[in-house]
Amino acid sequence: MSIEVIRTPAKLRERAFSLRGTGSRIALVPTMGALHEGHLSLLRKARPLCDTLIMSIFVNPTQFAAGEDLDRYPRDESTDLALATECGVDIAFCPTPRDMYPEGYQTRITLPKLAAPMCGAKRPGHFDGVATVVSKLFNAALPHLAVFGEKDFQQLAILRQLNADLDFGIEILGGAIVREADGLALSSRNVYLSAEERKQAPRLQQGLQAAAQRFAEGVTDASVLLSAARAIVGSAPLAQIEYLELRSAKTLEDVREVTEPSLIAVAARFGNTRLIDNLVLVP
Repeated sequence: MSIEVIRTPAKLRERAFSLRGTGSRIALVPTMGALHEGHLSLLRKARPLCDTLIMSIFVNPTQFAAGEDLDRYPRDESTDLALATECGVDIAFCPTPRDMYPEGYQTRITLPKLAAPMCGAKRPGHFDGVATVVSKLFNAALPHLAVFGEKDFQQLAILRQLNADLDFGIEILGGAIVREADGLALSSRNVYLSAEERKQAPRLQQGLQAAAQRFAEGVTDASVLLSAARAIVGSAPLAQIEYLELRSAKTLEDVREVTEPSLIAVAARFGNTRLIDNLVLVP
């Protein structure tokens, strides 16, 4: 069965209204393309939960700051569509920036509290762009449920808050991080890594696992856990750590003692490539 490709928000909304009118349950998986097994796992998670599966492919310019990799972000629509078809996607929404942000567009959505720390502190305006484009995708696709990866845990928290605050009424599901055999979290940006950078990049996950091991041994002091992680991540000569933090998995507020589910998250640069990873410590 061939996949249906829709290019404009108006056409997708028209199609979604029609589907809802027939009682079809719609799931949405937003992506920026360059699909890898992480994306495909989200599609497979959504497929049995809906009647119609919509995947978006859109490299959203409003979530890239000046000097980031918007122009070189990997794009391969034909391959993405083939992979999506194999995963049972019914509709691929593939708009252009002008389709999404026509001349005169000026609206942005901001979640100042959740977007302030971690990636938000290092990428000002990034989550405004994410929240805005996802709101537009929700309005166009009219989904009953949407699936996002847990690799960007902060993004997932922001989108859950967005959904609640703006009364979208969508079921938001998280998909587990998918990893290479050596533990590196899958990312479309992994293709940027040099051979030596790729060799060192798994230290991110190894550092998080070192903290998890100390936690399993009974350590709950955040400074000790973070030190255990930093010793491993910092041993990668090419890693420039942007942040390594322990925060509430619910509110993203700083945690000094792990007494509730807590997120330990890291962002680091290997050359010009920025990678993120995380895991949740559950008492």
